[in-house]
Amino acid sequence: MKAARSLTFKCVKCQKAMQVYLQKVSACSHIQPYQGICQCGELKRHATGQADAVKSYLASADGSWSHHH
Repeated sequence: MKAARSLTFKCVKCQKAMQVYLQKVSACSHIQPYQGICQCGELKRHATGQADAVKSYLASADGSWSHHH
């Protein structure tokens, strides 16, 4: 299954629709990480895939996360 290139979310800060884009940090099938910045400046991160990989990605505040085998 191929991951979507971008997803739309409602911004938690200003409630406007914003897009997050598929990141290239992981070539692995365990996780598809997404990131985007709203017009108001709020950073949004999202991921789909294996639960523990998603959890560790979302927990890394600076976005330097990478998945290792």
